Amino acid sequence: MAAETQLWINGEWVKAQRYVTLENPHTEEDIAHIGYASVAQANDAIQAAQEAFLTFRETPAWQRAHILRSVAELIADRRDELAETIAREAGKPMRAAKGEVNRTVETYRFAAEAARDIRGESIPLDAAPNGEGYMAYTIQRPLGVVAAITPFNFPMNLVAHKVGPAIAAGNTIVLKPAEQTPLSALVLAKLFKDAGLPDGVLNIIPGDGKELSEALTTHPDVAFVTFTGSPRVGKLIRAQAGLRKVTLELGSNSPLLIDAGFQQSELEQIADETVQGAFTYNGQVCISIQRVYVHQSHYDEFTQMLAKRAAALRIGDPLDEKTDICSLINQAAADRLKQWLDSAVEKGAKVVTGGHFQRRVLEPTVLVDVPADTQLRTEEAFGPIVLVEPFATWSEAIAKANHSKYGLNAGAFTKQLDHALEASRKIEAGAVLINQVPTFRVDQMPYGGVKESGTGREGVRYAMQDMMDIKMVAFRSSAFHK
Repeated sequence: MAAETQLWINGEWVKAQRYVTLENPHTEEDIAHIGYASVAQANDAIQAAQEAFLTFRETPAWQRAHILRSVAELIADRRDELAETIAREAGKPMRAAKGEVNRTVETYRFAAEAARDIRGESIPLDAAPNGEGYMAYTIQRPLGVVAAITPFNFPMNLVAHKVGPAIAAGNTIVLKPAEQTPLSALVLAKLFKDAGLPDGVLNIIPGDGKELSEALTTHPDVAFVTFTGSPRVGKLIRAQAGLRKVTLELGSNSPLLIDAGFQQSELEQIADETVQGAFTYNGQVCISIQRVYVHQSHYDEFTQMLAKRAAALRIGDPLDEKTDICSLINQAAADRLKQWLDSAVEKGAKVVTGGHFQRRVLEPTVLVDVPADTQLRTEEAFGPIVLVEPFATWSEAIAKANHSKYGLNAGAFTKQLDHALEASRKIEAGAVLINQVPTFRVDQMPYGGVKESGTGREGVRYAMQDMMDIKMVAFRSSAFHK
């Protein structure tokens, strides 16, 4: 019988108002009955977080760091178990799930280090004529209650990228995990409790995003909103949040540029990295490679290299260590992707390899001649599909990369320094990675986008900057005259 989960509010398990069945995306079997919070319970969680903040904001940095490091070690001790949880509820292949757990450990360790290193600066007020006789400095203070809304594709590490910086900065949190992946978040309740986190600092309320989003973004005690998900929902959250600080990570259709001048062995290596960057976790990664622009001198050869590698990926159960590709997150995702693929083919796109569905599983797919007005070119596929297109000049390649409403990560392989510098200056993205695929990310780097890819930055220290206010303090040395 599938287990029944509860809500975590103010350090206690609370019975939910209703329950929704959670299924394994690959096997479609029931794995849990998830307790969903009502709006009233969301308000209870926010109130608990606000009350906890009044004391937690004064918790010394060493103690916050100790809690975060303890959580990191507790997660490390349960790597295999937690990876299996991710694999079962997210349908993520086990190797990728284990990699996510390892990154989660690192994210909390980075947060522990950052908690010890919050600092301000001295301000030379005497640089202005009326600033003489003052000593001034800044301090950084936590904002208050952080409302965190997380996606399904990295259900443990993207939670860590919100929870870790919030606690490191001295804030409290109300976390609403994705409907598809609540188990990886709920496990944090006991882990943080065992690590010594005070009650009310972390509250976890699975639920319906449409039902809870307004409470989480408009409640007067919510000081900061951090969301990872679709641009449509991100725009709604931005509108609801008003003057609150908001960080939005809204996805992409990441481009990869491959210049002329590579030897065959070098192209082989780029193809190896491209197939990983395009098809890891079935392409359900915000910075998954979706568009590949290859110099015309390499186009035919590289396309075949990529197709050969894509066709060799193994489809199977996510719990099998040998699996590369498995089910998309749900039937709706599969139906959408099939519609987009069929539409592109009807308009003239050619399938080099893949293109076939087995229920929710799409074979790794490489397309060429994809028309500019298709959704696979203009939208985020979030599936195992990559488009390949030739270019004649480097400037043309950059223009093609920029022909998108998104701008999260971009990658560019080139041997020419001037081309590398031109790409770094002109590609419109939050990160431009030279001689690397756009799917590259380490957890201390600034991460976020431009255009419809969002606002603000994650990466522990960068997220913390948004989760704190700068307060200036000035001492007047000669306030009273005899």
